[in-house]
Amino acid sequence: MDTIKKIVVGIVKETKDDRVSMLPEAVAQIVKLGAAVWIETGAGEGAFAHDDLYAKQGAELRSRADVIRNADMLLSIHPLNATEIAQMKAGAVYVSSFQPFANDQILKILSDARLTALSLDMIPRITAAQSMDVLSSMASIAGYKAAVLAAAHLPRYFPMLTTAAGSIQPARVLVLGAGVAGLQAIATAKRLGAVVEAFDTRLAVRQEVESLGARFVEVPGARDDKTAGGYAVEQTEEYKQRQRQMIQERATKSDVIISTALLRGKRAPLLVTADTVRAMRPGSVIVDLASASGGNCELTRSGETIAVNGVTIIGADDLAATVPIHASQLYGRNVLNYIKLFLKNGACQINLQDDILGPSCVVWQGEIRYGKKSS
Repeated sequence: MDTIKKIVVGIVKETKDDRVSMLPEAVAQIVKLGAAVWIETGAGEGAFAHDDLYAKQGAELRSRADVIRNADMLLSIHPLNATEIAQMKAGAVYVSSFQPFANDQILKILSDARLTALSLDMIPRITAAQSMDVLSSMASIAGYKAAVLAAAHLPRYFPMLTTAAGSIQPARVLVLGAGVAGLQAIATAKRLGAVVEAFDTRLAVRQEVESLGARFVEVPGARDDKTAGGYAVEQTEEYKQRQRQMIQERATKSDVIISTALLRGKRAPLLVTADTVRAMRPGSVIVDLASASGGNCELTRSGETIAVNGVTIIGADDLAATVPIHASQLYGRNVLNYIKLFLKNGACQINLQDDILGPSCVVWQGEIRYGKKSS
C-alpha cells in the first residue's frame, strides 16, 4: 500500500464486552511512533480507563462514526459489523481477530470494503511472535478465571484443612487440555490447594504439567502432529473411545472438570459424555472453556450455567472478558508489539514477505489472501 504520513490510528468501543483494544499506556507508545490516535468517547470505561486518561496521552476523543470513517488504521478486539466495515476508508488497515477459518463471510465483507485486514488470531506461533500472541494472553486469563469460577460454584473447600471438627480433604480437579488455558487452570487450582490431574493428547506437555505439581494422565496411541503449530489434532475413533473411557474413570473421582480442548477451525472434541456427567458426584462442577466451539461436554450450553443431576455445567464463552483491566492491558501490549513491525515514524508500510505479517494478512487492499499460497 502507499505510504501514509501521520496516519490516524482509531480505537472503537467494544460492543460485546468491557475490554478495550488499547489502554492509555499503550496509546502513549503509538503517539511516540508518530501517529495520531483517535478514540471513541467512552471506549475504555468498561476497563476503568476514562477519557481524560487517554487525552493526557495525546489521544483525540471522537464519535464512533468519526473514528470508523476517518481512521487509516482501525483497532478492535471483535470485528465490526458489516454495515460499519463498509463505512471505513478504502485502503485502511484493519487490525482485529477475524477468525477466517470459522467465519466464511467476513473476508468478503473486508474485501468489498477494499481494506487491508490483519488478523491477530492468524499470527504464527513462533518465537519471534510470542510478544504479539493475543490468543495466549486471553487463554491464560481464561484458565485462571475458570479455576476461580469452579471454586466459587463448588459446595466444598478446594484446599485440605485441619480443624477442631476434623480434617477436610482437598478437592480433586481434572483439567482436560494442557495448552495455555489448561496450564493456567492447573497452576491456579494448585494455588487454591486442590489435587490436580491433567490430560492432553500431546505428550510434549507432560513435563510442563508435572512442573506445576499436577499428575499427567496419558492415553497411549495419540496422534501428535508436530506441524500443527502447537495445536491439538484430530484423533482416530479407536483412540477417542479409549480417551472417553479414561475420562469417565477420572471424572467420577473428581470434584471439578475444567475442559479447554480445541481443534483449530473445527468443532471442539467431545470429551465428557452425558453418561459421564450422570456418573459424577452431586455437587461437582464442570467449566467448559470450549463451549463457543461446541463444547467438550456433551451437555454444555454456550453462555449458560445449568445443573444436570446435581452437577453444575458452566458454558464459559469468553472468560477473558470478565477480567477487563488486565485483559485490555495484555491485549494492547500484544497489538502494540505487532504494530511496531510496520508503523515507523508515522508511516505504515506492510511487508508481506515478513514471517509474521505475511501469514496474518488475510486481505490485502481488497484482495483475499487467506487460503492462498503466499507470493
